[in-house]
Amino acid sequence: MKKEEAKNKIENLRKNLRYHEHRYYVLDKPEISDAEYDEMMNELQKLENKYPEFKSPDSPTQRVGGEALDEFEKVEHKSEMLSLGNAFNAQELRDFVDRIYRKTNISKKDVDFIVEHKIDGLSAILSYENGIFNLGATRGNGRIGEDVTKNLKTIGSIPLKLNEKVDLEIRGEVFIKKDDFEKLNKRRLDNDKEAFANPRNAAAGSIRQLDPSIAASRPLSFLPYSLIRYENLEISTHLEALNYMKKLGFKNNWYKKAEDIDEVIEICNEWVDKRDKLDHEIDGMVVKVNDFTLREKLGSTSKSPRWAIAFKFPAQKKTTTVEDIRISVGRTGALTPTAILSPVEVDGSTVSRATLHNEDELKRKDVRIGDKVLIQKAGDIIPEVIKVIKDKRDGSEKEFEMPDNCPVCGSEAVREEGKAVLRCTNIACPAQRRESILHFVSRDAMNIDGIGESLIDQFIENDLVEDYADLYFLKKEDLLPLERIAEKSANNILTAISASKDRSFNRLLYALGIRYVGQRTARLLTEKYHSISSLAKADEEDLININEIGPAIAESIVHFFSEEHNQKVIEKLRKAGIKLQEEASKKASDFLADKRFVFTGGLSNYTRAEASEKVRNAGGRVTSSVSSQTDYVVAGENPGSKLDKAQELGIEILDEKGFNSLFE
Repeated sequence: MKKEEAKNKIENLRKNLRYHEHRYYVLDKPEISDAEYDEMMNELQKLENKYPEFKSPDSPTQRVGGEALDEFEKVEHKSEMLSLGNAFNAQELRDFVDRIYRKTNISKKDVDFIVEHKIDGLSAILSYENGIFNLGATRGNGRIGEDVTKNLKTIGSIPLKLNEKVDLEIRGEVFIKKDDFEKLNKRRLDNDKEAFANPRNAAAGSIRQLDPSIAASRPLSFLPYSLIRYENLEISTHLEALNYMKKLGFKNNWYKKAEDIDEVIEICNEWVDKRDKLDHEIDGMVVKVNDFTLREKLGSTSKSPRWAIAFKFPAQKKTTTVEDIRISVGRTGALTPTAILSPVEVDGSTVSRATLHNEDELKRKDVRIGDKVLIQKAGDIIPEVIKVIKDKRDGSEKEFEMPDNCPVCGSEAVREEGKAVLRCTNIACPAQRRESILHFVSRDAMNIDGIGESLIDQFIENDLVEDYADLYFLKKEDLLPLERIAEKSANNILTAISASKDRSFNRLLYALGIRYVGQRTARLLTEKYHSISSLAKADEEDLININEIGPAIAESIVHFFSEEHNQKVIEKLRKAGIKLQEEASKKASDFLADKRFVFTGGLSNYTRAEASEKVRNAGGRVTSSVSSQTDYVVAGENPGSKLDKAQELGIEILDEKGFNSLFE
């Protein structure tokens, strides 16, 4: 066969295979048998192996999996992937909608919603350039995920080539259908392997395999739920986005438009009873504002968008026995009672522990060792004891008293006036040290790969670290004698520790573990205080003047920096070369801070992504639709209707030359 003939044959086979994949995975209407499909795929593989110059990343052969990876690369998301807030009843849904009306001050008749199934799977982000799937990543911590492109390429319902040559980013859910899950577990049991606990665990575990052939062997599916980044497309509503994704070749999740909150509630309640009739697991419904301009106006909190909420189905409740009550000590010294339970299956996972929160809650519920209790997962995540079944008591149950001393270090445990929490008074307590180091290395803090609970335990047991600052003074010879640490893993850990020195100032501030200072508070503090030394000098009155900083947070910050132990830890961090201040160059370059840009039409010297990155690097924001909040519209060649809307609203319009002049 001549090369030109081979090329044509390969292209025809790819075209036919894509057509039949779409019929099978998206439309659920196959036209050929599996054997016929496999025959075409084998022929294509042979031709691509014989003529490697014609191989292509969008070929259907890419679904069979490739070479195994040593590790996953990290991927920084172009826009942060926030979590959804939760509503557990009709009133909380009404409260959500009332907040929208108050914030936007618009008529109720001008807001409509899209209600979708909340699929119980693993979130994934797909990036397409010129219509070709080129990057797939996990959600990770919302800002940084893992590159799992090779594994996602094995999923038949993810198009490797879209029906249009467009640049965009799509988010959706990877999951396994119920019947497929049962077949998968049967195969595992037949091969003397442990069965998966539930479909979600199976899907997540499959995507995070370093060997893509394992993902290829699992019956994974994908449904999109958001169109995030798109170039040169006039899309103004979520409904338009859903229809467009279907046009591109994706299978849509179930959805329904609702004109008002009453219709939203009706749809959510309807699916509480109908959920079991689906071929895949859902754990609730997602309610989204349909209009993109309104979404832009509503914005987000540090954790979740204000224009969407998850309605969670009522949690499954189960009865079990309290075998023991134990105390755990957190990084702030809080002593938390935990019920040790007879293992029981709840919502697809085995539960053997449940939080009792604090001393007051323990007494209010009157939980005793030996009690029969009703438990549920709070928000379908954290197990908790709902109530004690007191008529089941036989007199053998034992009351539990909170200890006077820390169960780890033996120091006095005290309860502050007006507080519900008992705390260990020893700031050098091993349990507090352990939890504070674990917090410091976590993804949202300094993100130090390779250091987990077991390794931190070994550090403490072998007197290698007294606090998290000591991590930066570890040497290879300290690590090699530890369990499961070989030369390569020791080098990887030291490299990860060194790399963390470049983390942003707000992440370091969060990592310090100051009580009440979460990620958002850390960002707010770094907007006013650009170094640890300036923040350490602040008094409570200065701090309270910052929006969203209250007396409790201010008192906690001042107390933290007054502690001699904490001062010594910060000095060690300084000696280790950690950046204890915001980079001056970065602050000076934020000359477009809070300015909102919209691009329309093509630019000569930039791709849309490059122009957007230029704005973001200068502190600005790039949005997809024009609104009264927009500061600049950059119009290139062949602009769309966004230019008309900008002119109508009187927004400043820049050509490419004017855009460049902003940076000169």
